[in-house]
Amino acid sequence: MSADPANRALDVRLIAPWRGKRKQLSILHTWFQRLSQLAKAYSYADISSQAGRVHLVTGANSGIGFETALALAERGARVLLGCRSEARGQAACERIRARVGEADLALLVLDLADLGSVRDAAGRVLAEDRLDTLINNAGLGTPKYALTKDGFESHLGVNHLGHFALTGLLLRKLEASGRGRVVTVSSNMHKFGSILWDDLNGEKNYQGLVRYSMSKLANLLFAFELERRLREGSYTTISLACHPGGVLTGLGRDLPGWVMKIATPLARPVLNTLPGGALPTLRAAVDEAATGAQYYGPRGLFEVSGPPVVRRVGEAARSLEEARRLWVLSVDLTGVDPFASL
Repeated sequence: MSADPANRALDVRLIAPWRGKRKQLSILHTWFQRLSQLAKAYSYADISSQAGRVHLVTGANSGIGFETALALAERGARVLLGCRSEARGQAACERIRARVGEADLALLVLDLADLGSVRDAAGRVLAEDRLDTLINNAGLGTPKYALTKDGFESHLGVNHLGHFALTGLLLRKLEASGRGRVVTVSSNMHKFGSILWDDLNGEKNYQGLVRYSMSKLANLLFAFELERRLREGSYTTISLACHPGGVLTGLGRDLPGWVMKIATPLARPVLNTLPGGALPTLRAAVDEAATGAQYYGPRGLFEVSGPPVVRRVGEAARSLEEARRLWVLSVDLTGVDPFASL
């Protein structure tokens, strides 16, 4: 408050009506934040030079992961492409080098459905000079019931547990960079999800979309719990999340052909492009103004397309109790405690 009596009285009159109205102030803050984001749309032109930085992108051989890796390579970063298939990973590297002749790339064979493969891949990353950003992008979406090599339901195992373990094994390396980031790619389908604690493996009831939504919720619970623990420990690494909006990617490859034939032409006009779908990830990964626990997504109607801005997550993703419970379970299932080596 001002030291001048007249100004102090004015301050009191302005502040008094808002006392005890934290919810209203929070809503106002959100709207002011959104208005400030409308002033200038974030684009590829805003991505600064990444020379000297090292980024690991999982699922980098296609879709949003490929576009993310390409954009980072174009700006001088060393990019580690985490890919399950060595052949598809090599092909992705060749496609990037066709666009960026001097691209600094390394293929990292990584199968998130196999914790042994995750550990092997992490060991190779630890041999790198540095790691600035881990982008947990790879995702599985299938109507078919399947288990990972370690016996987990595939959506939970690949989309959440594999990335949880990878992050935990690399957290010390990220912290050593002095400004590390963990970016977890989720989906707005998380708003329809819940953690089915009494049937985590889908043995009682399995529906692919339900399991996918649950895994995307798990992504956010993990990202925000990681951020809380990083802040409690006064570490420099930050954890944030994003979603691409509506994008036609390889996630639909397991859907029946007739569904894709009907849905694709109907949806394409309103969906995000692949480069547009990668922008929320890129902003979360490189924007100097980004802070921990933010969730980037498209600005447009229903968050389907448009430039990336900070969006609000669903209520379930904000549950501290669920996040802590999932964290403890994930440590137990993977055998990886992210903070054990910090």
